[in-house]
Amino acid sequence: MSILITKNVKVIVQGLTGKEGMFHTQQMINYGTNIVGGVTPGKGDSICLGIPIFNTVKEAIYKTGATVSVIFVPFNFASDAILESIYMNVKLIVCITEGIPISDMVKIKYFIKNMKKSNLIGPNCPGIISPEKSKVGIMPNSIFKKSGNVGIISRSGTLTYEAADQIIKMGYGISTAVGIGGDTIIGMSIIDILNLFFSDIQTKCIVIIGEIGGRLEIDAVEWIKKQNKKKPIIGFIAGQTAPKGKTMGHAGAIIGKKIETAQEKMKIMYENNIYVVNSIEYIGLTVHKILNNIE
Repeated sequence: MSILITKNVKVIVQGLTGKEGMFHTQQMINYGTNIVGGVTPGKGDSICLGIPIFNTVKEAIYKTGATVSVIFVPFNFASDAILESIYMNVKLIVCITEGIPISDMVKIKYFIKNMKKSNLIGPNCPGIISPEKSKVGIMPNSIFKKSGNVGIISRSGTLTYEAADQIIKMGYGISTAVGIGGDTIIGMSIIDILNLFFSDIQTKCIVIIGEIGGRLEIDAVEWIKKQNKKKPIIGFIAGQTAPKGKTMGHAGAIIGKKIETAQEKMKIMYENNIYVVNSIEYIGLTVHKILNNIE
């Protein structure tokens, strides 16, 4: 199994005809993703990379039957692109775009909650990948070669790739990796993805890569404590040397309170039976130790 996407899921690309859209669409096609359409207003009835282009998401959905959309639209139009997919009840929306205003994301979260038909990954994220099945986003094809039983949830794009590379070099594979994004307000949370991994029989071990700032990791630990189902979880928090009050790379990675520091988050994880690693370089080895005990 995999979570959220399958090998045959139909995907449309909003902003396919732009530079980033074209490049990453080709990479998704090379990976085996079933790209069935693109959306660029004013360029409908054209073809790009062998893919039909439509003027609206509505037209694309009606003519292709797609259930997933990935967005490469510039930030000043990205919120409208997300809303267009929400109104068409697209099941999974993956927004790669960064720089979407917080005020726009507040509205988007409201509409997702009330429409209750769509899940959003991102914005400002690398997307989702299930090796040997499908990729929706920008994760590198060269790393995610092997399917397996380790699930990854990450607020960081590049650290997702590093963790997956280590795991695969240790001889294991990835069930699904989800980059949820580093902005202050995002779609699916760590808890949302954990819930799916806990129900996925393929996933035997879960890696959480968090960051300073916010309560996502703390809320996840509190949620885990209440669950009857248990799976081993490895935790890492980036930004251990970050000074208070300084934004570190991501809009959401800023320490406002003591509980939002890397040290405090790691302490809470450790006290709740999560395998905490102090450095990203130990993730692969820790996965190896855990899965050896399971097997």
